[in-house]
This record gives sequence, structure tokens and C-alpha cells, in this order.
Amino acid sequence: QVQLVESGGGLVQAGGSLRLSCAASGRIFRNYPMGWFRQAPGKEREFVAAIRSSDDTTYYADSVKGRFTIFRDNAKNTVYLQMNSLKPEDTAVYYCAVRFKVGMTTSQSEYDYWGQGTQVTVSS
Repeated sequence: QVQLVESGGGLVQAGGSLRLSCAASGRIFRNYPMGWFRQAPGKEREFVAAIRSSDDTTYYADSVKGRFTIFRDNAKNTVYLQMNSLKPEDTAVYYCAVRFKVGMTTSQSEYDYWGQGTQVTVSS
């Protein structure tokens, strides 16, 4: 059974940093792209970052480019999201997801499995 478990969320002041982890199990994930999405209160879930499996090429939403970094440790079947220079508008529940198809996408409908989410709150 495929399972994704996020951790690392919490409360941080603006300008601070957090590192989110997404531990995957039930299948070998290194061959597939993985992504991070977030949903703020009262808003639609949106794309944050993704990493391609073949060459670890990364993609970012404009709102986080230069501040967030997605990377993966295939030996641990884990993908990370390093978040620096956090802003109050980054407050959201963050979800990781995996796409069991070749090819990168930022569309959440193209991802097959999702974690339960981890709350990130940035205070001003």
C-alpha cells in the first residue's frame, strides 16, 4: 500500500525557516516525479514545487522561487522542502504527492497519491 507521510510543519516567525519531509513507502519512488502543494484557509490548493525523477530537475511556483528548495534522498525514499525567508502568506497546509507516470507536471490532478498534510504557520 502506497503511503506518504509529511512532517516538519510548525509555527515560525516571518523570515524564519522550516524543512518539510515526506517519507514514502509501499513502492520505489525514485523513478517518479514528486511534488509539494499547499492550501491556505479559504483558498484552492496550489502547486509549490516539484522534482523530476530522471535528472532531479526542479520546478517552482513564482511565489516561492528563490526561497524554497525541493530535493530528494532516494535511499530514504524521502522528498524534502526547505523553506527559507518565510512570509505570513506562506501559511497553509502543505501536502506532498507522487505521480506514477513519467513526465513532470504542476497539475495536482495528475498526481496519484497524497499525504495527509502538515500545517505551516508563519507569524508576522
